[in-house]
Amino acid sequence: MHEQKVIDGRDLLPPEPLELTLAALDTLVPDEELLLLLYCEPHPLYSILARNGYRYHAELREDGTNEIRICKA
Repeated sequence: MHEQKVIDGRDLLPPEPLELTLAALDTLVPDEELLLLLYCEPHPLYSILARNGYRYHAELREDGTNEIRICKA
């Protein structure tokens, strides 16, 4: 079964979305996905994900939300 955690960081101030995301990554299990919702594109996060063995897919929604799906590589 495909589980998913969601962090809606659209109304949070930096660095709270990044901090919440990093904390959630530590709890991800195989086949679990983290969905991060932001109004900006988190370039520093992408570097952290690549360096630590996570895959991600980012997509811009029509409402301006960046939807980033993260899972273990």
